Amino acid sequence: MKNFMDENFLLQTETAQKLYHEHAAKMPIIDYHCHLNPQMVAEDYKFRSITEVWLGEDHYKWRALRTNGVAERYITGKDTSDWEKFEKWAETVPYTFRNPLYHWTHLELKTAFGIDKVLNPKTAREIYEECNEKLQQPGMTARGLMRHYNVEAVCTTDDPIDSLKYHKQTMESGFEVKMLPTWRPDKAMAVEVPADFRAYIEKLSEVSGVNISCFNDVIDALQKRHDFFESMGCKLSDHGMEEFYTEDYTDAEINAIFNKVYGGTELTKEEILKFKSCMMIEFGKMDHASGWAQQFHYGVIRNNNTKMFKLVGPDTGFDSIAEVNTAKSMAKFFDKLNSEDKLTKTIIYNLNPSANEMLATMIGNFQDGTIPGKMQFGSGWWFLDQKDGMEKQMNALSLLGLLSRFVGMLTDSRSFVSYARHEYFRRTLCNLLGRDVENGEIPVSEMERLTQMVEDISYNNAKGYFNF
Repeated sequence: MKNFMDENFLLQTETAQKLYHEHAAKMPIIDYHCHLNPQMVAEDYKFRSITEVWLGEDHYKWRALRTNGVAERYITGKDTSDWEKFEKWAETVPYTFRNPLYHWTHLELKTAFGIDKVLNPKTAREIYEECNEKLQQPGMTARGLMRHYNVEAVCTTDDPIDSLKYHKQTMESGFEVKMLPTWRPDKAMAVEVPADFRAYIEKLSEVSGVNISCFNDVIDALQKRHDFFESMGCKLSDHGMEEFYTEDYTDAEINAIFNKVYGGTELTKEEILKFKSCMMIEFGKMDHASGWAQQFHYGVIRNNNTKMFKLVGPDTGFDSIAEVNTAKSMAKFFDKLNSEDKLTKTIIYNLNPSANEMLATMIGNFQDGTIPGKMQFGSGWWFLDQKDGMEKQMNALSLLGLLSRFVGMLTDSRSFVSYARHEYFRRTLCNLLGRDVENGEIPVSEMERLTQMVEDISYNNAKGYFNF
């Protein structure tokens, strides 16, 4: 029987252990998609407690707490203490066996705080106090944790109207870890609520200096902000959506749709889809001109619980996997850009594992030989961001594409201790490859190529792909 989370955690063969310890583990981290708070990095934020670091915005843990029967006041409530919230999490942890949260919890305790104890109600107070004591030590800050995990670069997620002042502040401070913005223009195409859309466009007009009175003005204003993001080191865009939008449209239709919604009139479903389709094409052209990589996160149904949405807002643990047949629309979208020679580097993340093989074959349609792995099947995302989800994604990519060209892991997290997930991913990767060697499916004589593959997926591929 193996000990829990020892040095060979998840590494089931001697070859896997060699691949991880001698190669994957030593590589720096490029976290090319995350939701860290840039202000915390700029100001080198010092956390008041393990609860703030761990439970403050972690909707993964919030879902588990609710499932375990914990009252909302101990999850998102303002009238409970950090200790009370932590205690409820410690009571929940023993019920998370076989949920990735059990592994993440103990991997983060071990890698961030050097704590090997198992968290449960009996150890809760001891672990809580030990973590809080260590958080008071020099270096246990936002920047300190990034150094601790050997992070080389992070890409945050930012709205086009953001001033990026904290990115600039961080850059000018001489901090050795790159913090770069990512262009996330979802609100610029959110036309479902006319009043909200107009308010956003007015802010866009203000920050861009473009007087917006027609659709072309919107594109001009967004292009100015796109140029500004590029000047701040941006190398990626990101789009969160339920599906790919590929309705046919004319310029006259889009102008009329913009005038209608900007004037305060609700759009029909068809008009909404046409507008979103046009915006996605325009964004794709901007990214191609700048040489950025575009990312697409699709297949989620958000804010399903309207009662809780009204109480605690979005991104609080009430989202789920969607069933979307998007293969034809995805192909049409990429084909339109490709036909105009405007298809840039692309990463696609799906949330429904039933789409794995579809996506792995879809990216092959638009590889063009100009860049290794130009079209990428992104790492297991959100509900698939765990051992089983990672393995299924890598298996599909291996069978139908080139795993060797994969740009690897990202945290997609708001937490400064989630870098442990890169270790979790790398161990999973090495275990897959090590098993193939032990089974005689990869020749031992090709170990040099295999070790290079591990280092590439862990770090080198992302560094080259994003031109860091």
